[in-house]
Amino acid sequence: MIPLSTRMRPQTLDDFFGQKHFMSEGSLLYNSIKNKTFESAIFFGPSGTGKTTLARIIVNELGAQFYELNASVSGTKELKEILELARVKSQGLEKATVYLYVDEFHRWNKLQQDSLLQAIEEGIVRFIGSTTENPYFSINNAILSRVRAIYEFKRLENEDLISILDNALKDEDRGLGKLKIEANHDVLYMIADRSNGDARIALDTLGFIAENMKGSVLTMELAGEAMQRQTSFYDKSEDKYNLLSALQKSLRGSDPDAGLHYLARLIEADADVLTIGRRLMVIASEDVGMAYPNAISIVTSCVQASQMIGFPEARIILAEAVVLLASCPKSNSVICGIDSAISDIRNKKIDDVPDHLKDTHYSGAKKLGRGLTYKYPHLYPDAWVKQQYLPNNLVGTKYYEPNERGQEGAFKNYLDNLGKKK
Repeated sequence: MIPLSTRMRPQTLDDFFGQKHFMSEGSLLYNSIKNKTFESAIFFGPSGTGKTTLARIIVNELGAQFYELNASVSGTKELKEILELARVKSQGLEKATVYLYVDEFHRWNKLQQDSLLQAIEEGIVRFIGSTTENPYFSINNAILSRVRAIYEFKRLENEDLISILDNALKDEDRGLGKLKIEANHDVLYMIADRSNGDARIALDTLGFIAENMKGSVLTMELAGEAMQRQTSFYDKSEDKYNLLSALQKSLRGSDPDAGLHYLARLIEADADVLTIGRRLMVIASEDVGMAYPNAISIVTSCVQASQMIGFPEARIILAEAVVLLASCPKSNSVICGIDSAISDIRNKKIDDVPDHLKDTHYSGAKKLGRGLTYKYPHLYPDAWVKQQYLPNNLVGTKYYEPNERGQEGAFKNYLDNLGKKK
């Protein structure tokens, strides 16, 4: 049986999901494919994000000759054979454009990678390489300098995965449409969320369920069994937001016991580390803020460590972050300040940047009066000198209003006393 992920592999640009930061209608990459001016590239990112799929779509759209290798099972011998065939096709009577796609390109050593250099330079092949590792560390500079661009593929968003799953359920030719399987949004969301941005995992999980389920309704229990996870966190979409809200309000209220209670409920409901961690990092900035600025660094480290270790041990590290946040002094001065500043930008006509603050790193800046009266603070006692920084019509506006709780009291005292020393 061919896996569902293979059967549902997109064939055209219109069917391709994700990577909207570089692939959308009207983008440079999209236009280069449609205009048949695409040359070469490195695709870099996690598995299941569409690297191989996009390479095949590109060559299909261009109508070019295409050869494909996987560096994990192929070596220099196979590469030389393909380059000889490509030389005949590109430089012979056909004058064909030939593309070579090498998956897992980082697995080749320096000598193997360098075997491609001459073929790329002479135009025998146009090269597309894919890698799950950072190309700036895993691919030779000589190769990088000869490709047109490096495109970073990101994990697919849940909504993209849900659309992919929904298409598979409806497609009667390549997908599961003939089975008439019913699945509501919450079930698809659960599969998507647990697939960690990997379309291959999401589709093959759906395919596994479809092949082995009885009846035509895909339930939360079946999805949980297939992914070997509890499903209570996804039974009612509002429940998780209630638990996360209760966690934040408990920590904002400096109640470590309630914080641990809601953390435990989230863990037992099978909330993932990232869902919990994101909220904890928000709390560190929104509710603790400048009262204990180190909170964001500590909490971020806790979240990263939890992701590395995984459950059940991750519960200890997340609990440490919860107790820390509950026990910290609190200040919301940062969120109030930035929201007030954004409100002014959106609702007021703001004057230009003062001339003395404008960039001076170009010829002609002095003639325009840029930066002439700027005072460099480090030349003055306490690295401070009085001068205007805000635009003219905002002079005197206060966005940051520090309180005296925790470490913020020291920052408030410092700001209050600037310029008072003699």
